[in-house]
Amino acid sequence: MDNITDLFHREVLFDFHGVPMIQRFTTNWEKIQNFQARPDDILIATYPKAGTTWVSYILDLLYFGQTSPERQTSIPLSERVPFLELTVSPTNSVDKAENITTSPRLIKTHFPVQFVPKSFWEQNCKIIYVARNAKDNMVSFFHFDRMALTQPDPGDWSSYFKRFLEGKLLYGSWYDHVNGWWKKKQTDNKIHYMFYEDMIEDTGHEIDKLCGFLGLSLSVEEKKRISGGVQFDNMKRNNMVNYSTSQVMDFKISPFMRKGKVGDWKNHFTVAQNEEFDEDYKQTMKNSPLKFHWEV
Repeated sequence: MDNITDLFHREVLFDFHGVPMIQRFTTNWEKIQNFQARPDDILIATYPKAGTTWVSYILDLLYFGQTSPERQTSIPLSERVPFLELTVSPTNSVDKAENITTSPRLIKTHFPVQFVPKSFWEQNCKIIYVARNAKDNMVSFFHFDRMALTQPDPGDWSSYFKRFLEGKLLYGSWYDHVNGWWKKKQTDNKIHYMFYEDMIEDTGHEIDKLCGFLGLSLSVEEKKRISGGVQFDNMKRNNMVNYSTSQVMDFKISPFMRKGKVGDWKNHFTVAQNEEFDEDYKQTMKNSPLKFHWEV
C-alpha cells in the first residue's frame, strides 16, 4: 500500500533494566517473564539480524518438514516460530506460543541472556544461539531498522555506526549480547552456540552438529533436501519465510532478506570507520573468552 508508513509509528528507545528497549517488546513484561516453558521447547536466541530466521527455518524443517509438509506452504514461519517478546494487540506472541499444540514448540527471542524467562532454565530447555560478525551484523541491522516501520529511527549510517559501538541500539550492546550468552554456555550444556559464518561456509556440516545437539538423525537425502531449501536465495523467494506477508515492513526501502553474505560491511564502512571499529573491538574483546574465528 502506498501509505504504509502512515499506519505505524517508530518507537523510541528507553532504558529497561539497563538495556535499550521499546514498548513493543516490554509492554507484556510480566506475562513474558511468567511464560511456562515445556521441557521439549526449543528457544532460538540471537542478537537481531544474526541468522534468526535461518535457524528457525532449519529447525522447522528438521522437526516438521516430513511429518507436516502442509505447514510449509500455508503458515508463515513467523507464525510457526513465535517471537517471544513481541506484543501485537489483541493477540501477542506469548499467547501464540502458549497455544501451540505441536511438539516441540519452536520459539525465538532477541533477549540478552539475563532477560530469558526463568522457566526455560528450570525446564532444561535446549537453546540455540547464533552469533554473527559484528560488522556484518551492524550493516544488516541498519537496513532492517530502515524498513521495519516500528523500529526506532536509524538515522544516517554514520550516526548508526556510532550508536552501535556505544551499545545504544535496540537490545543494547552487541558485545554484551554475544559475550553474555557465551558465558552462560560455559555452565549450561543445553546451549548450542553457532556462528553465522560457519553456516555460510558449510550449511550441511552445521546441520549435522545441530542434529547431534538435538538428538536427531537424518538420512543423507533429507539433509541434502533441507540444506538446499535453506540456502539464502531459496528462502528469499519463499513467501512463507521472507516476511513478505508482514505489514510492518516496507519492502520498497529494503527487503527483509537482503543479501545474507559475509563481508558486505566492506560496502558500507569507510576506511576511518573500519579503523575505529577494529580498535574498539580489540579493546572491548581483549578480556573476552569468546574468540571469533573469522577476521573482523
